[in-house]
Amino acid sequence: MLDIQALRNDLAGVQSRLATRAYVLDAERFTALDEERKQKQTLMQDIQAQRNAASKQIGILKSKGEDTSAIMAQVADYGAQLAAAENAYNAVQQELDEWLFTIPNLPHESVPAGADETENVEVRRVGTPRAFDFAPRDHIDVGTPLGLDAEAGAALAGARFTVLRGAVARLHRALAQFMLDMHTQRHGYVEHYTPYIVNPEILFGTGQLPKFADDMYRVLCGGDDNAKEQYLISTSEITLTNSVRERVLPLDELPLRMTAHSPCFRSEAGSYGKDVRGLIRQHQFDKVEMVQIVRPEDSYQALEEMVGHAEAVLQALELPYRVITLCTGDMGFSAAKTYDLEVWLPAQNTYREISSCSNCEDFQARRMKARFKDENGKNRLVHTLNGSGVAVGRALVAVLENHQNADGSITVPTALRPYLGGLEVIR
Repeated sequence: MLDIQALRNDLAGVQSRLATRAYVLDAERFTALDEERKQKQTLMQDIQAQRNAASKQIGILKSKGEDTSAIMAQVADYGAQLAAAENAYNAVQQELDEWLFTIPNLPHESVPAGADETENVEVRRVGTPRAFDFAPRDHIDVGTPLGLDAEAGAALAGARFTVLRGAVARLHRALAQFMLDMHTQRHGYVEHYTPYIVNPEILFGTGQLPKFADDMYRVLCGGDDNAKEQYLISTSEITLTNSVRERVLPLDELPLRMTAHSPCFRSEAGSYGKDVRGLIRQHQFDKVEMVQIVRPEDSYQALEEMVGHAEAVLQALELPYRVITLCTGDMGFSAAKTYDLEVWLPAQNTYREISSCSNCEDFQARRMKARFKDENGKNRLVHTLNGSGVAVGRALVAVLENHQNADGSITVPTALRPYLGGLEVIR
């Protein structure tokens, strides 16, 4: 959620920055709503002052032994007026807040302007794609004999669900365990296990609601008369970040570094026809998430560190990748700046996203009312960051494709072998 003072003090500037995200800010609507809110607030304060003055008169009249019935009736009338004014004020404030909830974050000044993914900027490439002496197969053809079963997943739950069994399931589990160990033992994150179902207000905190309701899986718990609406998480960023919701953190607790391995559930609304084959775009997938809660002055250094933490995973798995800076038109709703890591997939002869690391600055914190007490004892909003460390299913895809052999076996990356009992080759 944007700082309303930024809108009041530099409406044209905010409008211009949001335009780079292809978001048209209705400046007239904001001005009208904010002016109406101000008028309603002033009226409410005036009525309150009049009621307070009249109430004092009652005490004066009583001390003189005079009749107070007329002034008491006036106070009662002021009370009714005040209630009506408060209702009117709350209504316009709610309308303003609900509209502000739909406005994306402002891009950081270092973010390149662009309309879509074609205008993202490559930062660096790491590793050289392998030169195969045979035609590399995609992860479905490689993985199916090893236990990847798309047909079984579709039979159980429909398209974009997959069953893993045997060697592939074990490799998938090893990847998640390896990532958790790396982030907790080398990068200083604290492992968490969080709910997979959350209340709607939690999704407002991190920005999934109200804008992206169609991308979420909604569940109703209980009977028709008292059903409770909740949602399956699309990432554990939601639960980890909201762990500081409505809290004032002591300065010595920062920075917070949290990680979790969880399934993620996404309806993939609007993605019909895209990546229908394989594990690239699933309704259910696993991810190891990284979240940092930091002081504002530390957040961009933390973003660079977080990208490095995700890179370390790919380097250990011996996977070629590249880092790109997303342009303004390709960033997520809550992000002020985002780096994507894209891993090389030889069967597609291209790089595909495997991690996204974002600094949301105070955008989510304002929605969550997440603050810290600074050196001067003042309560300030924290900055929140999140990043994939990394997507487990896509890491599985990358390992299957990059480390395949001509006979259909998979050479296990050295870093993963302790998690597979020393196994060097999966057959």
